[in-house]
Amino acid sequence: MHIEPGLVDGAKIGLSYVTAAAAGGYALKLAYEAARERGVLSLAGRTLATTALVFSFFEVLPHYPVGVSEVHLILGSTLFLMFGAAPAALGLAFGLLIQGLFFAPFDLPQYGMNVTTLLVPLFGVAAVARRIVAPGTPYVELKYGQALALSTTYQAGIVGWVAFWAVYGQGFASENIASVATFGGAYMLVIIVEPLVDLAVLAAAKALHGAFKGGNPLLERRLYDAA
Repeated sequence: MHIEPGLVDGAKIGLSYVTAAAAGGYALKLAYEAARERGVLSLAGRTLATTALVFSFFEVLPHYPVGVSEVHLILGSTLFLMFGAAPAALGLAFGLLIQGLFFAPFDLPQYGMNVTTLLVPLFGVAAVARRIVAPGTPYVELKYGQALALSTTYQAGIVGWVAFWAVYGQGFASENIASVATFGGAYMLVIIVEPLVDLAVLAAAKALHGAFKGGNPLLERRLYDAA
C-alpha cells in the first residue's frame, strides 16, 4: 500500500513523523535484541534478504490503485515467519525507502505514514503469534487457521491505518469514507491469498529442513526449532 499524495498534507503530516519514529524505535529495539541473540551478521543477512524481497514485492508483484491507496501483496506475515520480527521490520522500512528514493520520489513525503502502516501491524503479528502458536511448535508446523490469523492481523492492521490516515487527512466526507471502504474491500482478496502463500512457503521450508541441520543464520530460528 501507498498513501496517496495529498491525502494528508500541511501541518497534519507532522503526526506521521511521530508515529514513524515510534515504530522505527521499536524496530531498532527488536534489532538490538536479535543481534544479541544471534549476532550482527545473522541480523544483517536476514535484513538484506527481507529488504530485497520487500523491494521486489513493491516493484515486481502486481499492485493496483484502489480508493485512498494501493493494494499490494506485501506478505508481511510470511516475512515474519521466515526471517523474524526485527529483520522483517527493517526490510519493510528499507525496501520502502529504496523504492521511494530511486523509483517513486513522489511517495517520499508520505514515507512516515507508509512505514507506520507497514510496521505497526507487523508488531501485531508478532504479538498474536506469541498467543496462538504453542511454545513447543516450530513455525513449519503451523495450521491454516493459524496462518490465516496471522495474515488477517497484518492486513487488517494495514486497512485500519490507511483508514486512520484518510479520515485524519480528509475527514468523514461521504466520498472519502466510500473510498476507504473500497480499499478495505479490495484487501479481502489479499487476506484470502496470503495464508496460502504462508503455508506453501512453510511447506517448502519443511521439505528443506534436512539441508539446514544445525540452523541457518539467514532464517528465523523458530522456523524449525520449538521455543
